[in-house]
Amino acid sequence: MGKKGDLSDFERGMIVGARRAGLSISETANLLGFSRTTISRVYREWSEKEKTSSERQFCGRKCLVDARGQRRMARLVRADRRATVTQITTRYNQGGQKSISERTVRRTLRQMGYSSRRPHRVPLLSAKNRKLMLQFAQAHRNWTIEDWKNVAWSDESRFLLRQSDGRVRIWRLQHESMDPSCLVSTVQAGGGGVMVWGIFSWHSLGPLVPIEHRCNATAYLSIVADHVHPFMTTMYPTSDGYFQQDNAPCHKAAIISDWFLEHDNEFAVLKWPPQSPDLNPIEHLWDVVEREIRIMDVQPTNLRQLCDAIMSIWTKLPEECFQHLVESMPRRIEAVLKAKGGPTRY
Repeated sequence: MGKKGDLSDFERGMIVGARRAGLSISETANLLGFSRTTISRVYREWSEKEKTSSERQFCGRKCLVDARGQRRMARLVRADRRATVTQITTRYNQGGQKSISERTVRRTLRQMGYSSRRPHRVPLLSAKNRKLMLQFAQAHRNWTIEDWKNVAWSDESRFLLRQSDGRVRIWRLQHESMDPSCLVSTVQAGGGGVMVWGIFSWHSLGPLVPIEHRCNATAYLSIVADHVHPFMTTMYPTSDGYFQQDNAPCHKAAIISDWFLEHDNEFAVLKWPPQSPDLNPIEHLWDVVEREIRIMDVQPTNLRQLCDAIMSIWTKLPEECFQHLVESMPRRIEAVLKAKGGPTRY
């Protein structure tokens, strides 16, 4: 009949209320489902001490790391994000009155909301590049989604035939390290890869162009003349379009700059800050293509099959996918402003 665990304040109030209403101990026990001993104890505590709350929370061993200790531990973590639990424990115990174990540190960090994770990889930004990124965000902070719809985004990307995934883990016994089922085969440079150049805007996906050799200024000039120009004039016939490209050396070559200057009456080139791939929405399209390749039932076994798979996936990208990326640009700009030109995550 009795219940496990301590009584809540509400349950104690029900017991006191029933007894004050004239019910006997047995009647109260039958009504509320508690033991007669519990009914008697709770009502006696209320009668003698006017106690209607439990003191169970004050029982048990006190925490070795109090609120002040948690603040100190948080400072140690923020001072060295890469510190191991062993290092944090050693530093915490230095100068402290009480020594704690690594297990206590690990449990305390978990209670504080900390967890061990792999750091996100971001481009290394110099002070100059951070300043340029911030200036770009400030100059475009008032652009609306309609403004960003006038931008055509472009970039190159390389897809490897054999993608190395350092996060793969397996279950094995100690003596099974060289068992064939416990091995991951590797090849030099990922077994080769395919480089492509692509372009898209809010209105439409553009062409995806395989790059067979190194993309130098001459090769890029052919891409600009054969693919960028017809795409921009088709998408933006009123000459209100912007073409985005990053600051790769082949993009900044003199012959490329001269070509854009000759066609500045048809569209403009968006001045893009260096080292800012996380700001370019086309990077997310490359991620989508990569994921689609890795979940294919039949994986490509040579570069020709890999190229065909990339081209097929690109043409099937849904409209809402790339339109949503363009519509996210105001949020991306705000994130750069909040980070003061530093790395962001979208």
